[in-house]
Amino acid sequence: MDNAVITLSLPQLALAFVPVVIALFILVKWSYSVGNALYAIGRMLAQLLLIGYILAWIFGAGNSWLILLVLAIMLLASSWIALGTVQEHRRLLLSASLVSIVLGGGVTLALITQAVLQIEPWYLPRYMIPLAGMVFANAMTSVSLAAERLYAELNHGQAWEEARLAAYQAAMIPVFNALLAVGIVSLPGMMTGQILSGVSPLIAARYQIMVMCMIFASAGISTAVFLALIRHRVVSGKGA
Repeated sequence: MDNAVITLSLPQLALAFVPVVIALFILVKWSYSVGNALYAIGRMLAQLLLIGYILAWIFGAGNSWLILLVLAIMLLASSWIALGTVQEHRRLLLSASLVSIVLGGGVTLALITQAVLQIEPWYLPRYMIPLAGMVFANAMTSVSLAAERLYAELNHGQAWEEARLAAYQAAMIPVFNALLAVGIVSLPGMMTGQILSGVSPLIAARYQIMVMCMIFASAGISTAVFLALIRHRVVSGKGA
């Protein structure tokens, strides 16, 4: 069996848009606006093509400082986006969001890349950047859910301890669901990608176990650190 990755030509890729056109046609026939759908599809194309060129350049550069810059941008962006659910308190909580994602996501990423995978050099882009994306995005989502739920509970008159517990539980729901569903309901992206590229399903499963541990840890630690850091600010200032 040939394990080489199938290279998609542009004509082959174009065929993938046939069912997309059918779905758009259905929207038109049912008198739904296709503006949002066309915008989303166009933005998806632009973003993925652009990131493809950027990553190709980064991978080719092989510069540790460049990788650190990319990681810093990812951290700052995820810290800011995480507080989109509580925009009126964003500036108050931004430093806590950044620290929590650095500690929960950054420490987990360092352990996985340096101790588990033992990548060489330490900044190997084709491992560091995709794994960082998964870790920081997951930590970002957990912090975002925790922030939204915490303020909702406090606004309903809950004491800090009860509000914190509800916020932590809400933040971990997507993670628990992912752990329960993996391998039964879904084959996650990393495992699917490795299988498609010819990697043994047994090895792909090991990598996916590593990723699930990474996701659970980054979510749990980041959320706990975030809630611990903001307690004084929220309780004393009522989030103002």
